[in-house]
Amino acid sequence: MSTEQTEVFEQRLDAAMQKLQECQKEKQLKSCSKCEQYIGCEIRRAYVQTVYDSMSKGETGGFEF
Repeated sequence: MSTEQTEVFEQRLDAAMQKLQECQKEKQLKSCSKCEQYIGCEIRRAYVQTVYDSMSKGETGGFEF
């Protein structure tokens, strides 16, 4: 995988993390698990998916740590 492709995954991860942290800050929470919208939260779901995509670099199946 090229460095350029890796950077795309990292940029997406950074953006998703920033959005999640902004939501937590807005709700004055340190963790999503304390939020009443924890189950079904689109921001959290998108973040988790972005983390998975970043770890697997877009490949289906397993990923490397």
